[in-house]
Amino acid sequence: MSGECSGLEAGRNRMQEVIPVKRSKAYGSVDVKQVVAESLWVGREGVEAEVGVDVGKYELLAVLRWRDGNFERPWKVKNPEELGVLLDVLEKLSKKLRLQVALEPSGTYGDALRQGLADRGLAARRVNAKASHDYAEVFDGVPSQHDGKDAAVVAELCAVGKSAAWGYAVAGEVDQEIGYQVDRLDGYRRLVQVWCGKLEGRLARHWPEASRWLKVGGATLLRVLAEYGGPSGLAAEVPAVAEKKLQGYGGTYLKAAKIAGLLASARGTLGVRQTSWDRQRVGDYAREALTARRRLGEAARRLAALTRGHAGIRALAPVVGLNTACVLWVGAGDPRNYYCAAAYGKALGLNLAERSSGTQKGKLRISKRGKAASRRWLYFAALRWAHRPQVRPWYERKKARDGQGAKRALVGLMRKLARALYQVGGCGATFDPRRLFPGGGHTGAVGVPAVAGKGGVMDQ
Repeated sequence: MSGECSGLEAGRNRMQEVIPVKRSKAYGSVDVKQVVAESLWVGREGVEAEVGVDVGKYELLAVLRWRDGNFERPWKVKNPEELGVLLDVLEKLSKKLRLQVALEPSGTYGDALRQGLADRGLAARRVNAKASHDYAEVFDGVPSQHDGKDAAVVAELCAVGKSAAWGYAVAGEVDQEIGYQVDRLDGYRRLVQVWCGKLEGRLARHWPEASRWLKVGGATLLRVLAEYGGPSGLAAEVPAVAEKKLQGYGGTYLKAAKIAGLLASARGTLGVRQTSWDRQRVGDYAREALTARRRLGEAARRLAALTRGHAGIRALAPVVGLNTACVLWVGAGDPRNYYCAAAYGKALGLNLAERSSGTQKGKLRISKRGKAASRRWLYFAALRWAHRPQVRPWYERKKARDGQGAKRALVGLMRKLARALYQVGGCGATFDPRRLFPGGGHTGAVGVPAVAGKGGVMDQ
């Protein structure tokens, strides 16, 4: 027992043993402008060393780790004002030491540092945030996390080989525009949902019959609401004029029976009578939704044009649709960069995670790592597939087995679609929806490589 305690104590004090200090705190930082690079490598020329960086919005903490396991005190760096000072120190060190610089992915806050490292010929390394979180207690026997310790943990994980190259490179013009249009696509899709959600509540109050005839998020009803503000305005219109306008809004897809039913519901609605402000509110919400729908369509059309010759994205489109394929390509990258289907699913945050201890068994949940937009659009794709004849029987059986839990069935379908995406985009398989399920459709696809196992190719 005494040996174990002494080992933990030694771990806690490793950072204090490096240089004489006036303060007792092991992680007490010094300003990066006070760091003299020339004094650090005295007697250590040519040795390997790592610098771990904890990136924050306004401040960075960098810790230099020597290969004997000792650390310098953290360097405090204002972000971005003092990035140049930090880069000067790192550049000087790299000329005398075999230096690696590692950091965690932290949104866009570390991009300026990565660009600076690339400009000075210094390679950046990426350490997984989950790995550093799990290693925190192993590092010094204490589970707590704070910026100075996090930087030291990142440096140590880099030293033991738990990092990956993370160079900074500017994507090509087409790839940049695809990323931009995907951001627009996702943003306007969410705006449509927000405004249509608000409208649905208002219509349930003032015109509950309207949704029986037209979809709340459909362009026809939105244009009616933008024009008239609600049922009273439409009911007050001359019948012949109202019918003509509705036919113009809906075109050939809007049948005469629906037009007559909507007009009758506006005249005889049992909803709460609207005030002038109620009409103003409904009209404004509808106009906002229409604007978002129009911008959404623009982004979708531009993506279709940009990806016309993009073999990688076009290969994914038969599985989830072109727009979702673009979102997944931007969010998770090329499936060919992953060594197996499980790794691709993990990048999308669809791998199963469980927290259990002793007699307590936790529920299986998806990890939700990576970009939420990728899972959101894949969820929409799963919803579409759930109503198709090739998938509907499995979906209904899954719901019944899980107690009518539609969400669990949809998540299961998302996981199967992710494996299909890897096989199609990463292995060159031809998509056959029957092969999403074990034992299904082994003769329906041409050019699908055979994979051993109890399921079809898409289920591996």
